[in-house]
Amino acid sequence: MTPTVIHEKCSGCGTCKLACAMENFSAVQPARALLRIEGRFPAPGDYQIHFCDQCGECADNCPVDAIAMEAGVYRVDPDLCTGCMTCVEVCPKGVMVEQPGSELPAKCILCGACAEICPRGAIVMTESMHA
Repeated sequence: MTPTVIHEKCSGCGTCKLACAMENFSAVQPARALLRIEGRFPAPGDYQIHFCDQCGECADNCPVDAIAMEAGVYRVDPDLCTGCMTCVEVCPKGVMVEQPGSELPAKCILCGACAEICPRGAIVMTESMHA
């Protein structure tokens, strides 16, 4: 399953970011979320939700091959990762992030917490098109 977004339904409330941070880091800190909401104001006056679509740019550019596909999700191997943050720099969606208080990058692992909590149905879990 992978998150699908319906941008038109997003109000920018950030509930998804809070759920993500709590699920993945046990932290009540939406800033630690592994997705981001872009407010586009004054024009066109909407919100865009950005999350990892498992494109593989991070894995393709990791100099130590510390990012690999496991069960349809790219994951960072903390034992192999050197913390160079090359993956953060090359992420086309800006959602591979350097986490505060950690030497390692982090990314969405398709946990679905964002979709479960979204009060407007702007994020829904759908069948993944990735192998």
